[in-house]
Amino acid sequence: MDMKTIGYVKQAIISEIEGYEFYKLAASKTRSDEIRETYLELAEEERKHVEWLEQLLEKLSEGDTSVVLEMTEAPPSPDFFNWEKLDREDPQTTISVFGIALQLEKASYLYYDEVVEIAEDEDTKTLFRVLAAWERAHYDTFNKQYKILQEAWWAKQRFSPY
Repeated sequence: MDMKTIGYVKQAIISEIEGYEFYKLAASKTRSDEIRETYLELAEEERKHVEWLEQLLEKLSEGDTSVVLEMTEAPPSPDFFNWEKLDREDPQTTISVFGIALQLEKASYLYYDEVVEIAEDEDTKTLFRVLAAWERAHYDTFNKQYKILQEAWWAKQRFSPY
């Protein structure tokens, strides 16, 4: 792997840090202890991703490319929180946070897909295919919950055509 790959991983770390900081900010703005706990759990997931990517970056920087394929076998699986904690009585703020979360996750997997297309070596392509799948799984999970929250918000706003 070359310096380009190291740059791609550095960008991935920045993206995860942005997610971490976003969830911490969302946690600081909510009045609900349960929702705060939910956002802090999401922040912790992002922190784990940063840690995993930093370990990968360290190995790559040392010239150890053999670890790449080992690490792609099991990136940290999302240990998502109890979705029942979400405030469905007042979903406006929650739906906004999840809408932004969807954008963050989508931007990540699209970036990883782009790296797969432009990378010059197969190990880099393999690594970023795994990372893209990782972020797509997050996106799909968030999207299911977002749709539930959206329906609750629409019902509360009487947006239903019935």
